[in-house]
Amino acid sequence: MSVQGPQRRLLGSLNSTSPAAPRLGLAANQTGPRCLELSVPDGLFLGLGLVSVVENVLVVAAIAKNRNLHSPMYYFICCLAVSDLLVSVSSVLETAVMLLLEAGALAGRAAVVQRLDDIIDVLVCGAMVSSLCFLGAIAVDRYISIFYALRYHSIVTLPRAWRAISAIWVASVLSSTLFIAYYDHTAVLLCLVSFFVAMLVLMAVLYVHMLARACQHARGIARLHKRQRPVHQGLGLKGAATLTILLGIFFLCWGPFFLHLSLMVLCPRHPICGCVFKNFNLFLTLIICNSIVDPFIYAFRSQELRKTLQEVLLCSW
Repeated sequence: MSVQGPQRRLLGSLNSTSPAAPRLGLAANQTGPRCLELSVPDGLFLGLGLVSVVENVLVVAAIAKNRNLHSPMYYFICCLAVSDLLVSVSSVLETAVMLLLEAGALAGRAAVVQRLDDIIDVLVCGAMVSSLCFLGAIAVDRYISIFYALRYHSIVTLPRAWRAISAIWVASVLSSTLFIAYYDHTAVLLCLVSFFVAMLVLMAVLYVHMLARACQHARGIARLHKRQRPVHQGLGLKGAATLTILLGIFFLCWGPFFLHLSLMVLCPRHPICGCVFKNFNLFLTLIICNSIVDPFIYAFRSQELRKTLQEVLLCSW
């Protein structure tokens, strides 16, 4: 967020645009090559953020309402929804405050804006870290449920799930605070990029292994029914498509943001890298889009949760 005075935080350091810019971004390279810059209108960004807020609030409300959903798996999904909710709320709040700054509504309140900027920066960074952590936690939970099905309820107990959830939230808050405080150190950006790569590799390895086990199981069933090729091919194609969508959306929505951070370390002043930096607003919009898509991938596919969601919506009317 652009405020008066020097930038002192990680997310603030990414923002050297004019105060009128709707979100964080790097200044354009005036002497470099012509670059394609995709701007995101304020109204569209705010609209996407509000859609994400509504979706994730509904997920949290449905899980809280139905006791049948009070299990480790749904608690992880609920925490993912809370993380996505925080990402959306903080981004919408930042955009609203910057529009108020542009309109002069917050003139003369530099101290208040500075404090709010601190809070938003920590909130955005912490929510991003926790969102990635809970995506990994969901992948681990599903992996255990498939490969250790008979022991799942003894391995993934509620106390262990709560300890994992608490550890993720505490680690997210502490890491985001440290990242904001030491944003000007290259190690901070490297840690963030390494964390993203680690989560991507973890999810890819676990889900590919789960797909391989599902295909192996399908081959065993097919041999019993003497219908090997149709059953195996059908399940393999469906599983591969699901895996491609899941990992593809994750990489598409989060990858550009962390590419931006990587290029800040590798070539901060190179003209070609400057072309990437110009589209940072778009990268943040993609993260908001991920917060919109996550409920459809992890929550709304559950029939029990959809039924509860209908009850929540009926009660709200």
